[in-house]
Amino acid sequence: MYPLEKFTNIRTPFYYYDMDLLRQTLSVINTETEKYGNYFVHYAVKANANLKVLKVINEYGLGIDCVSGGEIEQVLAAGFPANKIVFAGVGKSDWEIELGLDKEIFCFNVESIPELEVINEIAGSKGKVATVCFRINPNVGAHTHANITTGLAENKFGIAMEDMEKFIHLAKSLKNIQFKGLHFHIGSQILEMDDFVALSNRINELQDKLEASGLAIEIINVGGGLGIDYQNPEENPVPNFADYFATYNKHLKLRPGQTVHFELGRSIVAQCGALITKVNYVKEGSFKKFAIVDAGMTDLIRPALYDAHHKIINLSSTEAEETYDVVGPICESSDVFDKAIQLPKTKRGDYLALLSAGAYGEIMASSYNCRKLPIGYSSDEL
Repeated sequence: MYPLEKFTNIRTPFYYYDMDLLRQTLSVINTETEKYGNYFVHYAVKANANLKVLKVINEYGLGIDCVSGGEIEQVLAAGFPANKIVFAGVGKSDWEIELGLDKEIFCFNVESIPELEVINEIAGSKGKVATVCFRINPNVGAHTHANITTGLAENKFGIAMEDMEKFIHLAKSLKNIQFKGLHFHIGSQILEMDDFVALSNRINELQDKLEASGLAIEIINVGGGLGIDYQNPEENPVPNFADYFATYNKHLKLRPGQTVHFELGRSIVAQCGALITKVNYVKEGSFKKFAIVDAGMTDLIRPALYDAHHKIINLSSTEAEETYDVVGPICESSDVFDKAIQLPKTKRGDYLALLSAGAYGEIMASSYNCRKLPIGYSSDEL
């Protein structure tokens, strides 16, 4: 899986993407969604915007979920058709809205009345009609990290449920707006299907309420959120898409002609990516042993930001295991990838792989400490 002999010619740290696993994952998604006929998956590009990754995803016919104008430009460069782009985000700038209108994207997911009014005004100035869905905050919690839950009333995202009908009536009164449906997203790295059942039940309640008021909608967008196995990535490289889609099929009560849209990111790309780093030093401390690598929180910030776990393997050693803290070179105490983990005896020059790093890895890298951004390489090119 990891062509170590080819890694020696590449400056570390860098990202390595297993395109065979990515294709396998995309194939499973298409197989599962085809069972239902009216399910459409948009890849959430915020997880990974590497052009090589995007081009493979495009080959499998997925749509795109963007949260910035820059992401729209990137996916268009990767070859995605504009009419498959959904544009979400709580604070769209005027130029981003203009870009979406000029490219005639599929839909804007709108999060507030001020945003709706601005989109209507800009669309009017261009003689265009903007298709919109309303992102509703369902006040449904998710069993995940507090920093990546998005569906509670206390979160900044979405429109309150009690304002939903009023906002829909307003949208229908605006000349340059075409209202199409409802959008939801309750969080990320969700592994308990009961969270998606709870969301389905809430959507059913809201649909009943709208139907009683004579309001019909075409699109139900349930967002994404399906998690991956960070603990045992090699044993579970492809998430349980069968249960995920079947859960919605069983619990979501659709009306005739409605389509269901998904915005999956992490579950598509996380397991295909690894951060490859080289050991600079092995340092004997007073109480522990440190493997000091050349990757840092600038290259993979998730452990520092979320206390996230990424399995680490030594690609170079098969010796007996010892206990290490794996740390980076950044001048921050939080620049730690993991503590007290077992690795084969590790020495200077060994190559380590931090697994499950295909999502929110390369895309969140920074140049703090004036460090160079890591490059992403695909298995197709190595």
